[in-house]
Amino acid sequence: MIEWFTDQFAAVQQWLFEAVVQPLVFAAGLGGWTEDAFDATGWLLVGVIQILILVAVIGPLQRWRPVEPVRDRQAIRIDILYTLIHRLGLFRLALFFAVTPLFDALLGELRGAGWGTLHLDELWPGVTDIPWVAFAIYLVVLDFVEYLIHRGQHHFDWWWSLHALHHSQRQMTMWSDDRNHLLDDLIHDAIIVLVAQLIGVAPGQFIAVVAFMQLSQSLQHANLRLSFGRIGERLWISPRFHRVHHAIGIGHESEGPKTLGGRNFGVLLPWWDMLFRSANFEDRYDATGIRDQVEPDASGRVRDYGRGFWAQQWLGLRRLVGRG
Repeated sequence: MIEWFTDQFAAVQQWLFEAVVQPLVFAAGLGGWTEDAFDATGWLLVGVIQILILVAVIGPLQRWRPVEPVRDRQAIRIDILYTLIHRLGLFRLALFFAVTPLFDALLGELRGAGWGTLHLDELWPGVTDIPWVAFAIYLVVLDFVEYLIHRGQHHFDWWWSLHALHHSQRQMTMWSDDRNHLLDDLIHDAIIVLVAQLIGVAPGQFIAVVAFMQLSQSLQHANLRLSFGRIGERLWISPRFHRVHHAIGIGHESEGPKTLGGRNFGVLLPWWDMLFRSANFEDRYDATGIRDQVEPDASGRVRDYGRGFWAQQWLGLRRLVGRG
């Protein structure tokens, strides 16, 4: 089944590249970038499929069992912009031109120092080379890395100053997953790509793993009153489980208004939260946001995280240097 989907996807990618992308590449005088353009076509196709699933499947689920009524459509429109930028490959395109040479040099240095690629799908010949087994292995390993990254985003003050933008959404919907500071995304993606390279994830597998993670996270962020039950909640992260992570004063803060910490950091699997005792399985659907958005400081002011895309990016940089 996996091979059939892979073949169909490859066929559509080839058609889209030859019919649309390749002529544009040559018209722009970038004929030397055709191989990279072909890879970008894959990301574009995945993004289009994801957006169709969001609109056709998760959207109706939100309208069926919403946690809260829609109050702030402007905030949702900005989140849609973030989603389009990330899922259609625009952010990756910018990264390609900005940091790929530096990243390739870093990988070269690591391999020169003896850090060769470890192909996890070759560890158990006859078993790990089965496509779905290899996919599952890479999914679990990268999910653990995602958990560690997420803990770091909430543990280090400088990183939280960027990641706080993601948590400042008080009208959380299926579009909220990609609401991130671009610098935060750059750091996150660099770590994931580096790990994927070092453990031997093939390009096609990497696209599939990332796409699967993104779709699951879109469901988790949905304005949807949905739990997977006592057993299911401990196997896969539900919208209820992740909403606790976004709850004011619970999911991303410990006791006290200035203490970072939180609960439910997992991205796909709750196992890591259970292992490191950061899981909260309470059946609750709290308001989302950050404490300093709703609780005034000593001077009577609440923190502004920005209403528009550029304002949010600028204020994130100001927080990073201690001026926001």
